[in-house]
Amino acid sequence: MAKRLIPDTLMLEERGGHALNAMTGMSDPDFHGYPFFAANLMTEPANLTHGDWDFGSSHGRMIDGMILARLMSGETLGEEIEAKYRENLMTFFKEDGLSYRQHNPNFDWEQNANLIDQRAVILSLTTWYMTTGDPKVKEAADRHVAALKRIAIKEREVWYYPASEYMEGGWPSKNAALLRLAPDPAAFCGRLVMPLLKYYEVTGNKDAFELCRFFTALIVERSGVFNEDGSFNDGLAYRSGHFHTRLGTLDAIARFGAFTGDAKLIAWVEKSYAWALTKCTAFGWTPGDLKEQAYEHETCSLVDLIATGITLAKNGYTKYWGTVERFLRNHLAESQLLDLDWVKETADKSGNVPGHISYTDVAKRTRGSFAGYSAPNDFCCDVNHGRGHTNDLQICCLGSGTRGLYMGWSNTITEKNGSVSVNFLLNRGSVWLDVDSYLPHEGKVVLHVRRDISELRIRIPEWAGYTKVRIVRERGDDVTEGRGMDPSSWVQEHFLLLGEACEGEKITVTFPLDTRTTVETAIGQTFLTQWRGDDVVGISPEGRYHPFYSGRQVFDTAPMREGEYQRPSNEIVW
Repeated sequence: MAKRLIPDTLMLEERGGHALNAMTGMSDPDFHGYPFFAANLMTEPANLTHGDWDFGSSHGRMIDGMILARLMSGETLGEEIEAKYRENLMTFFKEDGLSYRQHNPNFDWEQNANLIDQRAVILSLTTWYMTTGDPKVKEAADRHVAALKRIAIKEREVWYYPASEYMEGGWPSKNAALLRLAPDPAAFCGRLVMPLLKYYEVTGNKDAFELCRFFTALIVERSGVFNEDGSFNDGLAYRSGHFHTRLGTLDAIARFGAFTGDAKLIAWVEKSYAWALTKCTAFGWTPGDLKEQAYEHETCSLVDLIATGITLAKNGYTKYWGTVERFLRNHLAESQLLDLDWVKETADKSGNVPGHISYTDVAKRTRGSFAGYSAPNDFCCDVNHGRGHTNDLQICCLGSGTRGLYMGWSNTITEKNGSVSVNFLLNRGSVWLDVDSYLPHEGKVVLHVRRDISELRIRIPEWAGYTKVRIVRERGDDVTEGRGMDPSSWVQEHFLLLGEACEGEKITVTFPLDTRTTVETAIGQTFLTQWRGDDVVGISPEGRYHPFYSGRQVFDTAPMREGEYQRPSNEIVW
């Protein structure tokens, strides 16, 4: 592809390429190629460890993440590792169609089909099938969905699972089913709706749709996971209001409401989403739960927040486009590990225990990972509250973080019925137009139109106002100027309507940058936060180990570089 000068600002597709490095490096060549689950970067030397998530959950997330990262970035790194992940995943299935955790000589656990794992399994099989059309993948997925339906306990209006693990041959306790002792419904049923719905959309599998329908009814009508006011039930039986599984369930139900045209469901989700935002910072830090893990932010939770916000924004709640862009620019971008100078690593292999721990080349292997548990101002969370310091990296967050990049990248520019919308002011190429974003250095976005568009619109940040928005349109030698003062130019509250656009046209939109300081609260801790537009450019107090937001440079004129955007012909919609 021919290169040209583009702004040297955030490019989600490049971040996807960095994530591929980590998804490749986390593979353990001394233990069947299984990925390590966690990393501790604060020890000397840093280490990688295995855990009981190594199987369907970790493999599923890595397969899904690597496929999405390749679509964004065009990178080929780690193809042999991805092939091994795919091969391994297929060996975890038993005759009953479920994916089982395998024996590890270093841990005392028995084989079981964990219900959290099953979600990652069908997620990966769906993405895999969407990009390859492989009939063997569809066969495995169909058997898997049938098994998920078969083992569900079926009441008149809701379905559920009575335990977190299914044992080969049946549930561990028949009494649990008879007494309706369902464990956390969001973790084991609600989150499954998202990949099952997409699998139904792609294949028409009726079992998948049935599961979505009855799991959604369980969550909304009977479960008690969400309180009447939309808040999360913080009871011990509900995992203390665990944010990742709650937000993942909201994402799933929002998608189901949108797919079925159920406005009531979408409004139900929005009420809870709005409550959740009051517990998060404006830049995207989320609590782990409402009790012991409250101080531990998972990248997984942030990506659920991003995905739910996008679905709500697409279905009338357009204010959430701006909310999500702040999350993408700030805590998602900051949570990706790119600077490893602070990590102490060794090339020595003598202390490694296959299937348990490795100390070898940890920094090199994890570059591109996402934070497992982070503080609002630091990659590493080591507070005096809750559980103190735990994992710095978790492979679930690596897979989720990559998916978050893809959700932002794939929704930056969208098209529906001939109308093209620029939703996020981020660098992105497409078949319709390219977006050059000069933010946060300048309040400037340049659109390079690649084909005729019957209607083009661009979202203007709420802090930019409208009176000083300027539009310069260049069609060959013809140059016209406009302003945002015309009230008929604004649609859906935040979008500037540009009307028809012609192939070869260049449209420059400028607006004043807003600089402000906010006080952000995270579970009783306060942070003085400096903003330039939608970007955090400083935070106080600063972090201690690997500080966030302290190294961001801003210039009066955006730096430029040679580059080009990816425009894949096989982009998929998730």
